[in-house]
Amino acid sequence: MRGVFLPGNREVVVRDDLPDPVPGPGQVLLRMRASTICGSDLRAIYREHLGEGPEAYQDVVAGHEPSGEVVEVGPGCVRLAPGDRVAVYHIAGCGQCRDCVDGYFISCTSPRRAAYGWQRDGGHADLLLAEESTCVVLPDSLSYLDGACVACGFGTAYQALLRARPSGRDDVLVTGLGPVGLATAMLAAAFGVSSVTGVDPSPERRALALELGLVGAALDPGEATGALGAGCSVSVDCSGSAAGRATAIAGTARWGRVVLVGEGGELRVDASPLLIHRQLTVHGSWVTSVGHMQDLVALLHQRGLRPERVVTHRFGLNEAARAYEIADCGAAGKVALVMEPTKP
Repeated sequence: MRGVFLPGNREVVVRDDLPDPVPGPGQVLLRMRASTICGSDLRAIYREHLGEGPEAYQDVVAGHEPSGEVVEVGPGCVRLAPGDRVAVYHIAGCGQCRDCVDGYFISCTSPRRAAYGWQRDGGHADLLLAEESTCVVLPDSLSYLDGACVACGFGTAYQALLRARPSGRDDVLVTGLGPVGLATAMLAAAFGVSSVTGVDPSPERRALALELGLVGAALDPGEATGALGAGCSVSVDCSGSAAGRATAIAGTARWGRVVLVGEGGELRVDASPLLIHRQLTVHGSWVTSVGHMQDLVALLHQRGLRPERVVTHRFGLNEAARAYEIADCGAAGKVALVMEPTKP
């Protein structure tokens, strides 16, 4: 089978000599249908290799946002069968610690923890070996590409909003209108918020957010402070940059809630005037749980929402190098590797 590897220094290698995997106990074999590119892949693998911690890339097949069709199940599988369509929660944990029991495999600290596309083979391939426990069944209303978007980006956005608990009484500020920011804006509307405002230095991404109808206003960071007035009651930083986080905090109204979800960068804040005196609550939010990912899929189905709307570029597996180039430019929406068929 074919598989995509990321040796660093913005290189992409497509190999076609990989053996087809065989499912073991509790595992399923998926024929990949869609595998999207995440900003974390760009930051920590495509540009360089981080050799330690949860982001230590182990030279495996890349891609941690997989969606595909079950073609074979291993011994002990009780929930899935060939023909099932699934999105894959992108970390397999030990299954025994408190975080795993709660479905937060992302927070598992066991040496057995392995992320698809980081420490075990991921979705940029013809086939993927997945743990049944990490698979979330897709309803017919969602495409494989929708599922790939859910696997990390939309799941991460959904968890951030769960932390903020927005409602119709809230207006929401999203700093960083990349794929996670676009997902946050789309889902915020599903929470019934009164308005969504986006901030991003990229004119292309501001234009995309407006074109998709996901924000009421899309601001350049330089104009955000004056335009936001007293601020929004909820702010979500999806930029992962010190500047974006500063904008999110400055743009939050008194007694408001801030959620930091973008990876990387630093947080620089003068605590007394910006946080303490304004009575702000600041949350850190890291990915989501399998249970909440299932809830998200149900929400998307019920509301008729299609995450693939934020996908601006689609490429075949052999075009992975070009796909990563586009994603790395920082001006596109979601970039996907698509293996036909993409529709149910």
